[in-house]
Amino acid sequence: MANGSPKHHHQLEAKRKRLTWIVGVSGLCVLFYVLGAWQHSAPLTNLTQSITKADCDVSNRAAVSSNPSTSSSSVALDFDSHHQSQINNTTSVNEFPPCDMSFSEYTPCQDTQRGRKFDRNMLKYRERHCPTKDELLLCLIPAPPKYKTPFKWPQSRDYAWYDNIPHKELSIEKAVQNWIQAEGDRFRFPGGGTMFPRGADAYIDDINELIPLTDGSIRTAIDTGCGVASWGAYLLKRDIISMSFAPRDTHEAQVWFALERGVPGMIGVMASQRLPYPARAFDMAHCSRCLIPWHKYDGMYLIEVDRVLRPGGYWILSGPPIHWKKHWRGWERTQEDLKQEQDAIEDVAKRLCWKKVVEKDDLSVWQKPLNHIDCIASRKTYKTPHICKSDNPDAGWYKEMEVCITPLPEVSSSDEVAGGAVEKWPARAFAIPPRIRSGSIPGITAEKFKEDNNLWKDRVTNYKHIISPLTKGRYRNIMDMNAQLGGFAAALAKYPVWVMNVVPANSNPDTLGVIYERGFIGTYQDWCEAVSTYPRTYDLIHAGGVFSIYQDRCDITHILLEMDRILRPEGTVIFRDTVEVLVKIQTITNGMRWKSQIMDHESGPFNPEKILVAVKTYWTGEKKQKQKE
Repeated sequence: MANGSPKHHHQLEAKRKRLTWIVGVSGLCVLFYVLGAWQHSAPLTNLTQSITKADCDVSNRAAVSSNPSTSSSSVALDFDSHHQSQINNTTSVNEFPPCDMSFSEYTPCQDTQRGRKFDRNMLKYRERHCPTKDELLLCLIPAPPKYKTPFKWPQSRDYAWYDNIPHKELSIEKAVQNWIQAEGDRFRFPGGGTMFPRGADAYIDDINELIPLTDGSIRTAIDTGCGVASWGAYLLKRDIISMSFAPRDTHEAQVWFALERGVPGMIGVMASQRLPYPARAFDMAHCSRCLIPWHKYDGMYLIEVDRVLRPGGYWILSGPPIHWKKHWRGWERTQEDLKQEQDAIEDVAKRLCWKKVVEKDDLSVWQKPLNHIDCIASRKTYKTPHICKSDNPDAGWYKEMEVCITPLPEVSSSDEVAGGAVEKWPARAFAIPPRIRSGSIPGITAEKFKEDNNLWKDRVTNYKHIISPLTKGRYRNIMDMNAQLGGFAAALAKYPVWVMNVVPANSNPDTLGVIYERGFIGTYQDWCEAVSTYPRTYDLIHAGGVFSIYQDRCDITHILLEMDRILRPEGTVIFRDTVEVLVKIQTITNGMRWKSQIMDHESGPFNPEKILVAVKTYWTGEKKQKQKE
């Protein structure tokens, strides 16, 4: 048969038509996909367009950017079911009422009424004592009637609105010491302190003459019994970030004043339990007349400071009993009593293998050893305290303090830093942390650490499109509820913000030590309980994967209500989770006076993880009416 037969031509023509049809349909599919993607790349809705603000003379609004973004993450996604059978007509939104104004300053786990039921020995009654399940509130903590947006940093370091924290007790009680002054509708913070009458700046300069504060070798600090955190506030301009803590006690609102001004802090106390921080966390610890009995309980509180100090870290003490020969009359104590206390502190420090660096005027400085080679040998001389055995040195969540020295990682020579040396700040933020370098964090390699940094760089770039004020001073106090390796904080390090990096308690792996090695601060936290902070203390909260972790552990409604408690009016929350979890969250927050929007992951619509951005609307409690007699 000839190749040019009619039958053969017919087959070729059929194949050609079929191919043309396939190409045509494919082309139309691609065209409609591109048109659909273009049509849906609309600008984000401004979440705060519907937010109305009451009479308030400082009106910075937490806004989601209205700038168009070419990223698919800018699409407002709708996951509601619009074609389901209706079983009944009841609304699915549970509206949460405002709590009574008497709860405006409520701190659930440091409630003074509940605390009175507990042992006063060793200040145990001032530790965390959280409400039972039956005591949990199902209402929204109200802001004071005349609440104003706090001053922007750096002005906020020196000023706070009286209406936001209506407590003048400290301005009267500490008037001579220049902690705080009431000036009309605001408080001013001159930077004074009990032991630094010339101001915190001059006091820190005095410390800098004794140890290096400005070369980047000291980055993380802890201030025990911090007052209004003047020390921590003035360290910030030296690129040192301090975790300041004080109990909720008769000095109302000490830590609250710190946070209101944009200075890191949390409610805490040296009592019977370890501080909620890992071992080897801080480069420097400080006590300025903090009233902690360092010499009592077999030196247990100094032993706890030793646990959280990095090898080679410094402990600074000013106030009683230091320089007692000059101050004993003013302290209304006998010379013998003060000398005995200082001798006892010196003895504990020596038993901990600390070296006395210097004592000059009102300051004394000790230094923790780089490793425990000599310390272990000295146990022949000092039988107590002994080196702890079989203990997790990082355990800091409801863990009782012990009267034994937390062991340091082993070294091969006396000049080697136990656990590994850290880089100087700011290189420290992105250098491979020693815990990762040594392989002590399961599953986390140097390569994964670098990948995580790149991931968060991309995420923050995306967040800047979603939330335009992120890097423009609108936010100051930020909390990362599931901080992992601290990548979010690192990506924000160049902006005028600070991040409280939270690692959920009992996480595996526990990464809080890595975060401190990078030069950032944070704490352990079980999100089934309230945070050790006052209401309205954070501008922005980041919740990445938190609710997937906790949805089977406790009612997520209570976690969201706690987030509402600590979030400032017009504050913002970024959730990252699966669609199913985010829809649950949005259903609850719709009844909390929040405005929210679900959008795509920054990598595109095919990533199962989505982003929910929410803004807490501005509202306040009502002023209490005076009862008629």
